[in-house]
Amino acid sequence: MRPSRLEATYRLVEAFGLDRGDNVRVEAPEVVPDRVLTLVHSQRYVDAVRALSADPSLDLPRWGLGTEDTPAYAGVHEASARLVGGSHQGAAAILAGDAVRAVNFGGGMHHAHAEKASGFCVYNDCAVAIQQLLDGGVRRVAYVDVDGHHGDGTQSIFYADPRVLTISLHETGMTLFPGTGFANETGHGEAVGTAVNVALPTTADDSMWLRAFDAVVPALLRQFGPEVVVSQHGCDSHFADELTHLRLSVDGQRQAAVAVAALADELCEGRWLATGGGGYNCYDVVPRAWTHLVGVVAGRPIDVGTAVPESWRDHVRQRWGARAPLVMGDEVDLWWRSWESGFDPNDETDRTVMATRREIFPQWGLDPWFD
Repeated sequence: MRPSRLEATYRLVEAFGLDRGDNVRVEAPEVVPDRVLTLVHSQRYVDAVRALSADPSLDLPRWGLGTEDTPAYAGVHEASARLVGGSHQGAAAILAGDAVRAVNFGGGMHHAHAEKASGFCVYNDCAVAIQQLLDGGVRRVAYVDVDGHHGDGTQSIFYADPRVLTISLHETGMTLFPGTGFANETGHGEAVGTAVNVALPTTADDSMWLRAFDAVVPALLRQFGPEVVVSQHGCDSHFADELTHLRLSVDGQRQAAVAVAALADELCEGRWLATGGGGYNCYDVVPRAWTHLVGVVAGRPIDVGTAVPESWRDHVRQRWGARAPLVMGDEVDLWWRSWESGFDPNDETDRTVMATRREIFPQWGLDPWFD
């Protein structure tokens, strides 16, 4: 989670000129006030984070801070509230009609719950942005989370809210933190069917992941009819990232962004707020994956065969002593089977997908076998 991964990403964005398009405005994220944080977090939780921010030696374990995964440190409140700032400003721009799309690759803190920090995440910028959109008059928001880990915090905050459809595709909780995100987690009360989880096999690759996305996400979004899409694009699903067992490529992660963009264009006149998330291969995977995300959001997608600018590679070598990649993709074949090709009961991916479809699709009047 070192800040240098964000710096490296933005330098690559600059190297491609994505920050200088006629249709692009760059804003520095602000430290948001409590009234923004308390859209989803309790005031007592915010007060506890602020106290730990001033004195990290305090023992306040109930709030989830001070753990190995989510340590307390001086300034943790300000740093975390600034990450929220990017998503807050993006949502505000969409509500005001000043922007159709926005991206905050510093955000995506999807493990933070209403009153508990978890998994490196203190304040949940995704949830804040979603609630802000709802309070601003948006009637339905679809949240699509493609991080390698389950988006448990965002799901929990909206678990009983039928206005929010949360979909998370992630490595199964049987082998990975946070140990949740199974097909039978479907929502509560009137919101049953609005929490959707695809717990992918441990070593799922591009073809398996893209087949699962195709089999679940488009049909549900079309049936739900969102007015805005919010997405989380953690790139720790990459085969070179050590925090998951998944085997995706940068090419596959880029394709996920392309697919979300197409659904936003089809269903809600392009209104889309994208965030970053997990991603711990700091100078290879993260900058490429999120530069692709910025390019897709800005309507200037970068081909995966494009050479990485030499100036950026030199900077990475001189600044961090790291060896940067030569091209913007991983030179893989992205072939995959669509769900229309049929269900194979002997295929682990298909069994996972069908578990989700059986739980969720009938709630929306969809046939789990064919729709």
